[in-house]
Amino acid sequence: MMHKVGRIFPTAMLLAALLQPSVALQLNITALGAANNASTLECWQMDTPFTISTQKGTSGSAQLQLGNTSTMSYSVLPAQYNAGVHNAPANQWVIFLTGLAYITLPGDKSTSAYVPGGQFGLIFAADTAAVSGTGHNTSYPGITETVALQIPTLDGEIPSHSILHSGPCTANDTLGLLGLAAP
Repeated sequence: MMHKVGRIFPTAMLLAALLQPSVALQLNITALGAANNASTLECWQMDTPFTISTQKGTSGSAQLQLGNTSTMSYSVLPAQYNAGVHNAPANQWVIFLTGLAYITLPGDKSTSAYVPGGQFGLIFAADTAAVSGTGHNTSYPGITETVALQIPTLDGEIPSHSILHSGPCTANDTLGLLGLAAP
């Protein structure tokens, strides 16, 4: 019995050390912003870091509060659908649950973003008509439908963030999230 307990204790200490990173893990997401009355694609880092949940059902897991929200929509977009050029209807979180979205900017042929459904399918859209005269185009080039949640923020609030760089986030910008799932 002592032998098994002796093995568990170092493992528990290692796990505790891994769950307490020396640098806080923060969420990086691709965002649609605006500058000079034109829509932009940017890589944002949320100012609030992940915390370790103490809530029953998720206790011990990484958690991040995204802020207060308004009404939420569930959209099913057909394969090969093109939504055309448009502005975000409100400052909102968009979560692509399945499928594939392709975002382009009118007048900027060098910047675009593929957003796959799933764990990396979260973006923030803040290029409303009040700040962008150009909007963006979203198409859904996949062979299956794309399912998305649109979640406007309460009172149009834009979450506190810093801009890591222009253009969408890259795989290197989001690698930290993979560590959250490590055993």
